[in-house]
Amino acid sequence: MSWLWRALGASTGSHRRRSGQLADRALERAGELAGAGERAVAEEARAATKGGKINDEAALLAALAAGSRLSLGIEPYRVQLQAVSRLLAGDVIQMATGEGKTLVGALAAAGFALSSCDVHVLTVNDYLARRDAEWMGPLLELFGLSVASLGQDSTSAERQEAYRASVLYSPINEVAFDVLRDAQAADLNETVHRDAPVALVDEADSVLVDEALVPLVLAGAEHAAAPSGEITAAVSRLEADRDFEVDSAGRAVYLTDDGAEEVERALGIESLYSDEHVATTLVQVNLALHARALLARDVDYIVADGKVKLVDASRGRVAALQRWPDGLQAAVEAKEGLEITEGGRILDSTTVQAHMARYETVCGMTGTAVDAVDQLRQFYDLRVSEIERNQPTKRVDEPDRIYATAEDKLAAVTERIAAEHAAGRPVLVGTDDVAESERVAGLARERGIDAAVLNAKNDEEEAGIIAEAGRPGAVTISTQMAGRGVDIKLGGADEAERDRVVDAGGLCVIGTSRHRTRRLDDQLRGRAGRQGDPGCSVFFASLEDDVVRVGGAGEKVVATPGPDGRLDEKELSGFVAHCQRVTEGQLLEIHAQTWRYNKLLADQREIIDRRRARLLETDAALDELAERAPSRVEELSPLPKEALLRAARQVMLFHLGDEWSRHLETMDDVRESIHLRAIARETPIDEFHKISIEEFRDLARRAVDRAVETFESVPVDEDGAHLDEAGLARPSATWTYMVSDNPLDQHGSAASGIRSIFT
Repeated sequence: MSWLWRALGASTGSHRRRSGQLADRALERAGELAGAGERAVAEEARAATKGGKINDEAALLAALAAGSRLSLGIEPYRVQLQAVSRLLAGDVIQMATGEGKTLVGALAAAGFALSSCDVHVLTVNDYLARRDAEWMGPLLELFGLSVASLGQDSTSAERQEAYRASVLYSPINEVAFDVLRDAQAADLNETVHRDAPVALVDEADSVLVDEALVPLVLAGAEHAAAPSGEITAAVSRLEADRDFEVDSAGRAVYLTDDGAEEVERALGIESLYSDEHVATTLVQVNLALHARALLARDVDYIVADGKVKLVDASRGRVAALQRWPDGLQAAVEAKEGLEITEGGRILDSTTVQAHMARYETVCGMTGTAVDAVDQLRQFYDLRVSEIERNQPTKRVDEPDRIYATAEDKLAAVTERIAAEHAAGRPVLVGTDDVAESERVAGLARERGIDAAVLNAKNDEEEAGIIAEAGRPGAVTISTQMAGRGVDIKLGGADEAERDRVVDAGGLCVIGTSRHRTRRLDDQLRGRAGRQGDPGCSVFFASLEDDVVRVGGAGEKVVATPGPDGRLDEKELSGFVAHCQRVTEGQLLEIHAQTWRYNKLLADQREIIDRRRARLLETDAALDELAERAPSRVEELSPLPKEALLRAARQVMLFHLGDEWSRHLETMDDVRESIHLRAIARETPIDEFHKISIEEFRDLARRAVDRAVETFESVPVDEDGAHLDEAGLARPSATWTYMVSDNPLDQHGSAASGIRSIFT
């Protein structure tokens, strides 16, 4: 093991040897223990965790293995018990696809829970949370543990009950959004979330790295400054390059002088940039232009049931209950000729990385942790343990096929699909977005191939499509949905035709382009070669692909394509790999830089959270108001104390939340323009911190001052304070959304490029 591997946070050989020895001892004991029955197994586990800690890990692993055999009919492999040991030590483990991470996670969760630590098993979507909770439930229940799952459709009552479980399976976003929603509560009975000491993260690199800094936003109903029909029509008539220009990264769009004049003529106004129009009409024009030029249907969003539905690019799924901020949602709805929905203001926000700080212990598992080892170490101080395969891989990873143009590349992809299909081999094609998945499917159908398409438009059919993706000659064309949390069994769900598929060479995985990180490529490759199955993978690339264009910006490529557009020069394979490494490096720098901006706000949010908890859980709200407004408290003294305390909390919490919301809006505006500080030879991040500290310093005082003013006049009775009668009503509705803040994400979820609209 090299010094670099250790420096990057990988577990040492001694750790792996120890976990291997523990697994061997556990397996020796597990068979005998299983024969003694469920009660003996549960008693062994309790004895191994007596006193609320793991005091005999080998005995615990033996009990867990025996419990798996009795409750699920699954006998864990040695490598799976090694993985459980490393999870219990707080590592992120890398296990190849098909090696049984779901069982490993459940066994580790049981180990933590038996040692008196409730566990949140954080997954990437509702389907996996529900599936894993149901599948692993009998195992956890054998040990006397309760298990539950959360999804975006869970009610408040269901959420309250779920958080009481020993082991909770939930998408990470649901747990984080529950924290944000609870922060709006004025009564403890309205809250649902309950912290747990341990977070066990499935698909850890996706959650902890790829989505770590995506702002998770809670918004409240408010009128949106949506573009009018007249503005939308005017923008729709603009011509690219003449009337507007898109920057080289595809993230920002600008009106040219000709474009501004064209809009002014269409709207019958003298100047978009006059005081009268710059804060209203120009904003709406920019929103309409952003919606037209930078957000593409079937890439960034789909239209279904008369509504705009955002697409989460990293997962290829509809991002349910999420929307764009700042009138952009309304602009896209206007562009599509749909009914304009209500807009909103930011009430609160957090990030996955900030949320993970709530847990005392974080561990996780994924098929591609090694390539993220430096990020996991730098941002979470986590080690990575690579777990060996139970059986050696037989998958063949072919060299990239590189083409001059995207058109030539897709033609070659179609040829390869046709050839594999004719040979009776199942094929999985990984594409970048909904539009490309449907285009490739169309090309396949032109060749007489009936391809199954799996994307955000039919994600509810995922389980059924994947179940049959291993049939002989099956062709499945998917976005990133097929890259996580699913196994494709050769021969179909029942493996009835397994031998035929094995004889044909197993599953063939085709990537239509290189992703922005090698990890995403490896996730797709990992669909083939499960548990020693045969298979192959091959990626097609072109010089027009995003990763090549962004990573190789400014570099000239001299190559002569063949008749089919293929570039055979060996140097080009290295060039494409270089472009990918560049984008990976840029992503890491973006992560580090963005976290520097977010970290101070995260620290300030902790202060606000402690203040909220004190007001909500003690008599502090009433005590503080009694000190500042004693005559008003005396006036209301005939009311029951509980009613008076409820009113005090409502008033104090309303203004604290309102001031925090204003602070977030202010700092978002500052961040928009902070780059201008560099012109004055100031360091933007230092100036951002200085402004943030100054703005935050008086936040609590302002909140109390405003609360005192409100308390002096707001109607109060036995039901509490009637804030609505004072014009201080809370939002009539709230919703959540995610904002992509990654300038390399050409088709990012939520509002890719939103920060560039008004620059």
